[in-house]
Amino acid sequence: MTDSLMMVLPEEILSIGSIVLMLIAAWGGQASTRMISWVAVAVLAGATIALLGPASSGGVAFDGLFRADAFAAFSKVLIYGATAVAILLAPRFFKQTSGDDLRPEYPVLLLLSACGMGMMVSAGDLLVLYVGLELQSLAAYVLASFMRRDTRSAEAGLKYFVLGALASGILLYGISLVYGFSGSTVFPQIATAYGAGHSLGLVFGLVFVFAGLAFKISAVPFHMWTPDVYEGAPTPVTAFFASAPKVAAMGLAVRVAVEAMGPAVDQWRQIVIFASLASIIFGAVAAIGQTNVKRLLAYSSINNVGFVLVGLAAGTQAGVAAVLFYLTVYVVMTLGSFLVVLQMRDAEGQPVETIASLSGMSRTRPGLALAMAIFMFSLAGIPPLLGFNAKLAVFDAATAAGLYPLAVVGFVASVIGAYYYLRVVKVMYFDEPVDAGFPKSGDIVEGGLITAAAVFVSPIGWLLLAPLGLATMAAARSLF
Repeated sequence: MTDSLMMVLPEEILSIGSIVLMLIAAWGGQASTRMISWVAVAVLAGATIALLGPASSGGVAFDGLFRADAFAAFSKVLIYGATAVAILLAPRFFKQTSGDDLRPEYPVLLLLSACGMGMMVSAGDLLVLYVGLELQSLAAYVLASFMRRDTRSAEAGLKYFVLGALASGILLYGISLVYGFSGSTVFPQIATAYGAGHSLGLVFGLVFVFAGLAFKISAVPFHMWTPDVYEGAPTPVTAFFASAPKVAAMGLAVRVAVEAMGPAVDQWRQIVIFASLASIIFGAVAAIGQTNVKRLLAYSSINNVGFVLVGLAAGTQAGVAAVLFYLTVYVVMTLGSFLVVLQMRDAEGQPVETIASLSGMSRTRPGLALAMAIFMFSLAGIPPLLGFNAKLAVFDAATAAGLYPLAVVGFVASVIGAYYYLRVVKVMYFDEPVDAGFPKSGDIVEGGLITAAAVFVSPIGWLLLAPLGLATMAAARSLF
């Protein structure tokens, strides 16, 4: 029991930390918000440090219910980092937008969500998977509607809740089918059942499980909630939705595909290939006509999920390593883009979200325009930025697995996506300024994060390719 408790130490730190901070919020009220936010970041840092022990190499905990391996540890580092950024972005946004200081419940909800996401990527059992996913989702529904007086935020929360409940029902039905026809909810025993021979019930269970997971990663055709929720939710929350939950859901999908349903690779590969190509093409085409930058980034998120699924379709160690590498680069690019969106404010300090408002930003805010251009070029996969290496990694894994048509169609479709990214750069550098430009925020934290993200995806980031490649391959190897 002691060994198992040590393997779940990060989740224990997050759980205890969130409960203690919730009590402090109840007694301290609004005045405690700033302190709670910084302590929440420290709790996430503590959970990250806890990964250095048995939590990253302990193996199996609680009789197979929980996995403490390198794959889970790598995913949790990305999740905790993205969650910490979402906490740091919130105070200035809420103060300038709603006129109120940030409420202390916000960082607590993010900690609870991070705890659920940690359970998702470490799940060794279908019920643990579901509990972790629901813990993450329940906090996310509240976060989406956090600005109660904003009708768009309330609408986003309601849509997310209704569609999320539907997806959870689909996933739970798939879990019940898998349990009914395999006789177990533990991944190794499910894999044994899939390897024993063809069973129509297990195939149906597989389809429903992947359909439920497709909603969580916003893959086509279960993407319909993404643009509206991304546009309506507060921008720091949108930045969170586009990063940490994506990593958790993809990590969960990879673990289920490899560990629980590995022998049925021919069945689930068809689903993954369809979702991959549909997400790449639809995300690229649908983004072309967008005028709101948050909706543009929502379709960009759908498009990028398609590329991540290319690596999963390979079903190999190299494919899983490519998925982790792509997710790392994607999280940094996406958070950087939303950090720039947070800087888009009019003279009264209210958020501006139209792409047209970026006109001539290279002359009014040259540093900000350069950072945004780096993120857009990287998202488009243009060398020598790190976004190119990420796409190259998943296509290389696909071709090594013999999936040449998938790699070719994905590569061609990526050209479509380049159009709307380059349109943003064109508006910033070639259009005339529409006004005096966005006022400088003077926020050192936001400025430092934008600079760090831009440097990471720039050619300087190539210095990290070797250690990142070793880390992703070690994480992938722990699944096989």
